[in-house]
Parts: sequence; C-alpha cells; structure tokens
Amino acid sequence: MTAYNVVRFPTKPGKEQAFIDAHKMARLDVKGFRKGALIRTGDRTFCVVGEWNDMDSLAAARPQMIGLLDTMRDLLEDFGGELGVTDPVSGTVVIGT
Repeated sequence: MTAYNVVRFPTKPGKEQAFIDAHKMARLDVKGFRKGALIRTGDRTFCVVGEWNDMDSLAAARPQMIGLLDTMRDLLEDFGGELGVTDPVSGTVVIGT
C-alpha cells in the first residue's frame, strides 16, 4: 500500500537558500522511493514530502534519509523539546485521488 513521509524543517536565519540548494543536489536512490518534493511552508520552514511503494520500503530507507539529513544538519535550527531539527511523520494512504 502506498505510503508517504512528511518531514518539517526549520532553517537557521539566512540559511534558507543553502537548504534549498542542498536539496537540489540531494539524491535518494533507494528501492521503493517514487518521488519527493520540497515545500516552503514559511519564512524559514520547509517540508519534504516523499511517496513510497509501501511502509516497508520507507522504513528500510531511514538510514539513507538520516545520511542525507546529516549533510545539511548544520543549516537547521532546533525545534526545542524532544523534536530536534526535524518533525517527521509517515503513514499509508487512506484515500487517494
């Protein structure tokens, strides 16, 4: 069943373009990944949305996704609390169009 992951990121002040550029260069070449998009959701906040074949593919790719995050972690601001620099969620499609 198709799955999606959504990850919210806050950038440090002045690092917005560097974060966008890092995503232009990023490649996630893993089994089950269909496509993704980077969305600007505020002045310094972004979301990545990824589409996957299924939850197993998404779960198996988490080490590679963390590796990509590590290449741009210095551009991100901590949300505070227990979140750190990302606010991720994922799940399977309930209704698709």
